[in-house]
Amino acid sequence: MDNLSGLNGKTSMVPLEVLLMTKVGGGPASEGTSAAVSLLDWYDLEQEVLLVMERPFPCNIMKQLVDAALTTHTKDVFHGDIKAENLLLETGSSDPQMRVIDFGCDCLVQEEPYFIFSGTSAYAPPELLTCGRYEAAPTTVWQLGTLLYKMLDAEQYFSTSEFLCGRIHFHKDLSQACQKVLEQCLAMNPNQRATLEQLQQHRARVNP
Repeated sequence: MDNLSGLNGKTSMVPLEVLLMTKVGGGPASEGTSAAVSLLDWYDLEQEVLLVMERPFPCNIMKQLVDAALTTHTKDVFHGDIKAENLLLETGSSDPQMRVIDFGCDCLVQEEPYFIFSGTSAYAPPELLTCGRYEAAPTTVWQLGTLLYKMLDAEQYFSTSEFLCGRIHFHKDLSQACQKVLEQCLAMNPNQRATLEQLQQHRARVNP
């Protein structure tokens, strides 16, 4: 539990997920304007917490994901579990919008490495498996890469361990631009991975 100058203007003890969602997505006033889903209200039910979130109405999905990741990092929040199940996509309009949800694995961005991983193990960064530690920004880029891989080749299963063993390959029919982005995101060495800023500036047309 943490202190929050809350949605009602009062300071109270709230779950960490509520604190982080409010920090990144804002409250009701931010509905429809944030890449992260906005928290409208929440209720402490003793054994569980009920979150009332905006329901986006029906792009380039990857561009929006990169923008969302940069927004969360700028606000010192590390999502840590970017995957298809944690995204909402508006499909009922000519201008689809993506929203990031599920901030249960989130923590604050820190300069020091992390040693405990709370996200989905299949998408853990390779440095966690090989060195036992990882950092926020390279991990976010890695998870964006795994998601892009799945969007471009939905038939293929992805897991970091399988990738490390050389059992996962980029589809031969992908454009050179797509392959380049995947290579930049899924570089084994986190120091050789693209940064979020570099991905944002990438001008290749990748439209999964």
